[in-house]
Amino acid sequence: MNLIDPGNAVVIAGIAAEPDVAMTSLRHRHGLVDAAAELTALRGSYAGPLLVEPFSALDLPAIAEHADGVLVGAAWMQDFQLLRAVARTGRPVVIQRAPAATLEEWLSAAEYCVAEGNHEVVLCETGTRTHLPHHTLDLALVREAGRHRPVYVDVSSDPALATAALSAGARGLLLGEDAEAGQVAGARARAALLAPLLADDEPATVAGARAEIDRVDAALATLLDRRAELAGLVQRLKPVGGFAGRDLDRERQIVEAMAVRAPRLGADRIARIMTAVIEAGLQASEERDLSPA
Repeated sequence: MNLIDPGNAVVIAGIAAEPDVAMTSLRHRHGLVDAAAELTALRGSYAGPLLVEPFSALDLPAIAEHADGVLVGAAWMQDFQLLRAVARTGRPVVIQRAPAATLEEWLSAAEYCVAEGNHEVVLCETGTRTHLPHHTLDLALVREAGRHRPVYVDVSSDPALATAALSAGARGLLLGEDAEAGQVAGARARAALLAPLLADDEPATVAGARAEIDRVDAALATLLDRRAELAGLVQRLKPVGGFAGRDLDRERQIVEAMAVRAPRLGADRIARIMTAVIEAGLQASEERDLSPA
């Protein structure tokens, strides 16, 4: 399992929500349920990428057989013998930060896995215990940790923080086993939109550059669809809508503002692009108004 999508953030949640990577925890079974039986039954209904949190090292043989990655929960982060055993499964490892753990302690936990020859280690920020009813995410720590290793952020307590987590450099979002499909879809949409905007690396191959273009195009399509939706709303609010109500001064202002943000294209090219975008939006709005309810 590739825990890191080179373009968009990985979204992790329960199987029912159809995430990029599904997760399940054996922690709450307290070792009373046979891990092999549990995961065999799970695999009977789900064949996609699966991340599993063990209750103890006794669960690891079953996880190695049935799962694609291992999640080391925050409470187990400093169980170094467990970390070494997890690394030896050969599966990618996600290490959640304990509520009071420092950056150095977090990185040291990852090094225990690396020392066993497992370099596929991802960190996961779960927050610090504060006066609030749930843990508070340390997004500054996420950014700093991301200089060393890929970092996921657990936003299960507040999915609205997905955008902030992505802006801080999160390479994945963990929403928990009980996440709803709508939450996963929203997180995935934000990731698809933000990833091309936040990327600062330069692809070294034609295939890599084309993959990056595909991600930019996906974000562009999302923005164009949203723009058409808003433009249609404007047409319905104006006294005179459609092509007859075009505001050329407003369109000129849009082109001038966009040319500042896109100097490589310049005002003339931006004007041609925006004329096509505006007219396509107006046509879509008219077709929607004329279509039967």
